Amino acid sequence: MAPSSAADPRILAHVDMDAYYVEVELLTQPELRGRKIIVAADSGRSVVLSASYEARADGVRSAMPLSRARQASPHAIVLPPHMERYRELSRQIMAYFDTITDAVEQLSVDEAFLDLTGARRRLGGPEQIGKKIRREIREQFGLPATVGIADRKFIAKIASTRAKPDGLLLVPPQRRLEFLHSLPVTAMWGVGAKTAQSLEAFGITTVLQLAQTPEPSLRRRFGVTGTALHRLAWGEDARAVQPHRIEKSIGAEETFAQDVADDAVLRAELLRLSHRVAARLRESGVSAQGLSLKLRYSDFETLTRSATLTHPSHSALAIYAKMLALLEKLGERSQSVRLIGIRAERLVDDAGGLQLGFDRTETNWVDAESALDAVAKRFPQVQTAPASLLRARREDPGLGDS
Repeated sequence: MAPSSAADPRILAHVDMDAYYVEVELLTQPELRGRKIIVAADSGRSVVLSASYEARADGVRSAMPLSRARQASPHAIVLPPHMERYRELSRQIMAYFDTITDAVEQLSVDEAFLDLTGARRRLGGPEQIGKKIRREIREQFGLPATVGIADRKFIAKIASTRAKPDGLLLVPPQRRLEFLHSLPVTAMWGVGAKTAQSLEAFGITTVLQLAQTPEPSLRRRFGVTGTALHRLAWGEDARAVQPHRIEKSIGAEETFAQDVADDAVLRAELLRLSHRVAARLRESGVSAQGLSLKLRYSDFETLTRSATLTHPSHSALAIYAKMLALLEKLGERSQSVRLIGIRAERLVDDAGGLQLGFDRTETNWVDAESALDAVAKRFPQVQTAPASLLRARREDPGLGDS
């Protein structure tokens, strides 16, 4: 048995907005509350972005193809997403978290870790603070939020998952192991379907069984993953809340109306996506050190390929060049492409991390792209894009924005 550690005075909260996209849509369409709702672009090739709990009861899940979701929940109402509205409300919610504590680690538009340790003297005990957060998010934004509180990050996240929807669960330090060891192993952070199957084949289906399995046996069978899971099963997680507001990655992707085999079409789409991602990088004041290409074939097989830039960049030219190289390295494809996407990763703040190693060609392109940003911001009705893409749209009206 792993030795018990001394009580840790940290108070960490994981706040997760319930069915966030759906709830934001209900702010303007409250008459739909209680109905089966799916948020997705209304086309046969799109995927579910979010679903109400009523639709989830039918088996609808995020990232599920919309066509399959319609079969699972034929009476569900499909609402188109409004991404800018979600991002703007998220910014306001994160700003509210800053009034609670200066240690806020944003994970996505709808969830964050908060270190409440320093807020106890000002705001009260952990449960009191958790209730305050839920109440004030409801009052200020009209949205439900679930809060999990513990002295370990991963336990706080598990607690919020177990308290959904619209709940609060506090796991005191002295009950940490009692809580953990009562759970199925699938509740563990990082245990997906494949890992769960591997653990089950090893005779492990609960966190208690995982904890009681000797660490050397887990390491021999599962490598470093076995060691990490064993530590988590004993509540070992020393990670602190890391305050940041920079996105971990920025991406864009396109699901084609019809599967595409033509390389020229894929290259044109990569160019368009490169400009979308680069514009978002510049808007966020960050540059990317890493890039990844995503392809999904007609049979839904998905692959990704990654590359590293010689220096952090927010240039569409640099992104596009890397994406073309990755596409070419794939060689001849046996299937048509259903979806193509780009993700910019390992982001750095332009204020301190952008290297001045541009060659003159890239510098000129960045200047030109920044000028296009300014035009698009001042005249949103004007469509700006590389000439090759504008020609392609005239020739094929189906190449509009996703």
